Amino acid sequence: MPQVTLNGDAKQTLHQNLLQLLDEMGQTQGRFAVEINGKLIPKSQLANVTLQDGMNIEVVQAVGGG
Repeated sequence: MPQVTLNGDAKQTLHQNLLQLLDEMGQTQGRFAVEINGKLIPKSQLANVTLQDGMNIEVVQAVGGG
């Protein structure tokens, strides 16, 4: 069971890939960007990223407004 950090919070998960984790956490709504250990991950690759202990995952949601 990998333990990762998601937006500063430690999480332990049964999921095997990044897309599953982000879906569960409600982080795949609207426009967003994902970075792992400082590297930007294309949305098309989220399902291909296997979760590993110690990953530092940052998700940024785009918010519109004026």
